[in-house]
Amino acid sequence: MTTAAFTRRSAPQPPGAIAVVLAFATRTLWKIRHNPQQLFDAVFFPIVVTLVFTYLFGGALAGSTHDYLQYLQPGVLVLAVSLISMNTGVALNVDVTKGIFDRFRSLPIWRPAVLVGALLGDTLRYASAATVSVLVGLLLGFRPAGGAGGVVLGILLIVLFAFSFSWVWTTMGLIARKPETVMSVSGLALLPLTFLSNLFVKTDTMPGWLSAAVQANPVTHVVAAVRGLMSGTATAAQIGAALLACALLTAAFGAATAILYRRQSEGDGRLLRR
Repeated sequence: MTTAAFTRRSAPQPPGAIAVVLAFATRTLWKIRHNPQQLFDAVFFPIVVTLVFTYLFGGALAGSTHDYLQYLQPGVLVLAVSLISMNTGVALNVDVTKGIFDRFRSLPIWRPAVLVGALLGDTLRYASAATVSVLVGLLLGFRPAGGAGGVVLGILLIVLFAFSFSWVWTTMGLIARKPETVMSVSGLALLPLTFLSNLFVKTDTMPGWLSAAVQANPVTHVVAAVRGLMSGTATAAQIGAALLACALLTAAFGAATAILYRRQSEGDGRLLRR
């Protein structure tokens, strides 16, 4: 019996990359249970934005709240999801500053799974926010000519954009000294991106120099594609421009996040908060 007690057994195999990603995605969803404010942002923020902009600006900008809602609703979807995507960077920064990140670093897992899993879990919040906003719009009189198919495709494009946009906030989350900094800087960055776009008004009503700047905004291309899908008038150029914007955001800020994350994983002390 003594010999059997000391018999060697093979060590368990480390989990695969997919299993680890799903585990961290589940962790992100469980955090909503312990912090219901995240669900509050995803559900009630789109409602408030839709009501305020429809009834506050609809009559002034379009002469009719009903007519303005048809133009505004797709843009509100992009606005709402873009704003709540900031929580990704804040949550990552909390993990780093509180030392949870160091615990994950010591585990025998695929290290990028911490980021990929968190972003994957956040897509549920993005889809929830977009769905709630559409339902509220339908109750107020939004009638998408593209039908249910166009609405579903529009929501999928919004979720893809939010996933791509989240890499901006993960970069900020690894650089900033504290979560409050991530929130304030992200809010300042979103202000020009959302208001200097075609989200609220058409670009042909703007001066030439401003219209050119708006056309360079990735939010403009995503809103145009979503609006086209939901109205049944989307063109290949609009969808292609939106997908290109998502790809560029992911490539640029995904690479920046990977570099910062690798330095963290290797214990490099050159990050700003050090």
